Amino acid sequence: MSQESLENIVSLAKRRGFIFQSSEIYGGLSSGYDYGPLGVELKNNLKKAWWKTMVQDRNDVVGLDSSILTPRIVWEASGHLQSFNDPLVECKVCHHRWRADHLLEAKQAEPRYIKEKPLTLKDIKCPDCGKELSEPKNFNLLMKTELGAVEGAKDEAYLRGETCQGIYLNFLNVKDSMRKKLPFGIAQIGKAFRNEITTKNFVFRMREFEQMEQQYFVNPKDAKMYYDYWKEQRFDWYKKLGMKEKNMRWRQHADDERAHYAKEAWDIEYHTPWGGWKEMAGIHNRGDWDLSRHSEYSKVDLSYRDAETNEKFIPYIIETSDGADRATLMFLADAYEEVETRSGEKEAKHAKEIVLRLHKDLAPIKVAILPLSKKEPLQKLSLQIQDEIRRDYMTQYDETGSIGKRYRRQDEIGTPFCVTIDFESLEDKKVTVRDRDTMAQERVSIAELKAYLDEKFAI
Repeated sequence: MSQESLENIVSLAKRRGFIFQSSEIYGGLSSGYDYGPLGVELKNNLKKAWWKTMVQDRNDVVGLDSSILTPRIVWEASGHLQSFNDPLVECKVCHHRWRADHLLEAKQAEPRYIKEKPLTLKDIKCPDCGKELSEPKNFNLLMKTELGAVEGAKDEAYLRGETCQGIYLNFLNVKDSMRKKLPFGIAQIGKAFRNEITTKNFVFRMREFEQMEQQYFVNPKDAKMYYDYWKEQRFDWYKKLGMKEKNMRWRQHADDERAHYAKEAWDIEYHTPWGGWKEMAGIHNRGDWDLSRHSEYSKVDLSYRDAETNEKFIPYIIETSDGADRATLMFLADAYEEVETRSGEKEAKHAKEIVLRLHKDLAPIKVAILPLSKKEPLQKLSLQIQDEIRRDYMTQYDETGSIGKRYRRQDEIGTPFCVTIDFESLEDKKVTVRDRDTMAQERVSIAELKAYLDEKFAI
């Protein structure tokens, strides 16, 4: 896939109400994006699917929603104030700033790059003006703020750079209140903030983003077993939601790139529309680093005592981390397909049509209600049908344009089923249900429509 493919997805996202540039009427906020009516449904469906798998369907995982604002000492203990850095370089002429590692990666991806001749920053010029770059400097990614109303007496705080720290701080609260025994997990979905040097590729890399993380606490001797278990679970989750396996792969972190706390780290990578494999999710064996550090700094004992063996230890943590925004983009890219015209529109005979083949659980609109005419009898019946269906399924009512154009619009936003109400429906009390993927059309009794859809969505 090419950069053009990403541009097509960005265009579709804006045109159909998935994702907009934040503050666009004021020129836009760099790296900021707003989820539109369909985008918020897609992202919410994604988060619901993750929560159901990670929490609702399990007895050993519970949920949490921790504070975004955290005191400085949390990030001192976690090591982020010391080591949460990216290498920053600045052009000596135009003063544009870049991540040094990203520039090296881009250069190494070029067709003429010779692997036997390792690159240094001296081989790279500013991508914008071609001039010399500065030496790299460490740039901390945490976003700092202040709490309090009186100048000079404000408390230093940070917007959380990751959601997992809130889980570690509540380990004892959750364990005691929910009477949990190892192994058990705590899951959380929430915003995180990183002052990225460069942001790019739509919602793939932003300064404000949403994470879906679970921290699974285990006996150290069982860490390897549960690590392998969660690797399999997370990869299968993407497959079950329709992501093409050919576009996914595992990549192990090398020793020199693995986080200081990680004993083992693997990424689920996706073959992106803009070229190359990029991280979509991560599985990490964090060892006992996090609870040990917070025990040291807080002076609160975060160890665990096994009631059966009387063994006392600091639990190891198996972390699963998924980016909600990245996953949303990857599912859009994976579902996006351009096909030969199939709408039946004469004027579009030679045009390409877009079909967004989203899994039915992720599709923003589940059922479209399409009256064949705007005349009152059909409108009335169609709205009655929508009122019945919308109790269980997100619906969209569309009576504008030819039926072919309306099918085309619904295909573009990934709607699995369209229900067409025609004048015969007034007589025989039946409607036509069209399948997005097969284009098969079936005449279904209005009285049985809800049961029919229930069966389709249960598959």
